[in-house]
Amino acid sequence: METAELIEILNREGRLLADAAAEAGADAPVPTCPDWRVRDLLEHLGRVHLWATRYVAEGLMERVPPPAVPELDEAGLVAWYRDSHRALVETLTDADPELKSFTFLPAPAALEFWARRQAHETAVHRVDAEAARGGGFSPFSPEFAADGVDELLVGFHALDRSRVRTDTPRTLRVRATDQDAVWTIRLSEDAPRIERDGTGTADCELRGAAGDLYLALWNRLPITTLSVTGDEELATLWRERSGI
Repeated sequence: METAELIEILNREGRLLADAAAEAGADAPVPTCPDWRVRDLLEHLGRVHLWATRYVAEGLMERVPPPAVPELDEAGLVAWYRDSHRALVETLTDADPELKSFTFLPAPAALEFWARRQAHETAVHRVDAEAARGGGFSPFSPEFAADGVDELLVGFHALDRSRVRTDTPRTLRVRATDQDAVWTIRLSEDAPRIERDGTGTADCELRGAAGDLYLALWNRLPITTLSVTGDEELATLWRERSGI
């Protein structure tokens, strides 16, 4: 997806998140993050936004810690989150396309990385805020959802820290039914190997609309939301070990 489009999505998702959080209330539990309340969600994401803003605004090449959260009442916390989100969107919008900065996943360009990562970070947590509020989730475009699946699989789960591993080689396939998108995940004792194709046989296939895949693979919807064929133990393995 184009960087400008990702920034537009980030802008929309952050506004939806803030609105849902304000409606739910800071003390409301977050069903999709069982140990969190809405206050934790706003504090976490506001810090992440300000952390990302520094890399883009200052061109930092080394990892730095996220900032502290000020002591705020409920209304102040929502306002602080809105300000943090707005600062990130404006910084990304005004940034030099040739930006050089630290990134923590492979990417063709730093600005593209930060726009993409923050768009998906915000979108997934927007679902958390809406879960706390109740009343259903706002939809994603299939293209954006498929991009989020790709970032999760090819970005995060190709790293050595992925815990999705098997004692003997196994193959898990993920297929979107509303996008031309399929991923093959080759599992073993080592980090998963991810391929953007559907060739060869698979021990288990997870199939569904891109939006359902996105939320199920991020553990915001049950895996049973998807069509699961083959060895269901691999679907269970994903649910139990795929947390980022």
